[in-house]
Amino acid sequence: MVNRMKKNRRFFRDRGRPSDGQELPNRPRRQRIHINRMKQGIFILPSLLTLTSIFLSFYSIIASIKGEFVLSGALILGAGFFDGIDGKVARLTKTTTRFGLELDSLADVISFGVAPAILIYTWALEPYGQIGWVSAFVFVSCGALRLARFNVQTGVIDPKRFNGLPIPAAAAMLATTVLFCHKLNLDTADLRIFLLVLVYIISFLMVSGVKFHAFKDLTLVKEKPFSSTVGFVLVLALIAVSPYIVPFLLCAAYTISGPVLTVTLFVRKKKMIQDTGADSGIAEAETTVLESNQKI
Repeated sequence: MVNRMKKNRRFFRDRGRPSDGQELPNRPRRQRIHINRMKQGIFILPSLLTLTSIFLSFYSIIASIKGEFVLSGALILGAGFFDGIDGKVARLTKTTTRFGLELDSLADVISFGVAPAILIYTWALEPYGQIGWVSAFVFVSCGALRLARFNVQTGVIDPKRFNGLPIPAAAAMLATTVLFCHKLNLDTADLRIFLLVLVYIISFLMVSGVKFHAFKDLTLVKEKPFSSTVGFVLVLALIAVSPYIVPFLLCAAYTISGPVLTVTLFVRKKKMIQDTGADSGIAEAETTVLESNQKI
């Protein structure tokens, strides 16, 4: 009796279970979250990092005008940090765009061209008058030319080496020089001639054909990851112990490494040409001897 009442009630019959002889109903498909929609919110991240670099460099200009030279140099180094990670973030998130590349180039002119030029002018070159601001202008012009040449030569030259001193390294060299002199309490009046020559040397290196290591070949890091990690930690420890001196020494070492690398490559290439010429001369002599033997 109870079983017959249950069969007659729709409450027990329509529970989503098919009766005998019926097929299972088609369930609606779940909507998948497309990765492209996620990228729409991620692609702006590299541009925000680039804008942060511009903000720090603009603040550096304001600090230079106010006479806060140590703060100005530190802000230029901070702008360099954000400029270095925006491209890597764009490549990791696969959000590299033409807009981002153009924005990055414009930001480099401000962050590493105008900001360090105003810093070195207000800090040391202002007493020279016209020669001082012309020297600062030469630095900005060479930096802009260096960026334009880099954008044109991308994909043409060896990606493992830079053709000319990179403009972020040039800006870091000037910024760390300010920090180094402040730490040692050096008077800029005694160093003005040296600083003026330094500005022209750095400007020349940016537009020259001197080769600098790009540090894009991570073979050593892949082969010896533990040793590379220990070395990186030691460098960070040295910077933490002496944040005014160690960055200056690192920038100076990188600036000097360019001419040394160029001379090394030139000597190696010349030696290779001589060895190739000697081998070709020996091959020609052997060919001549074989031909003479055949004639005999």
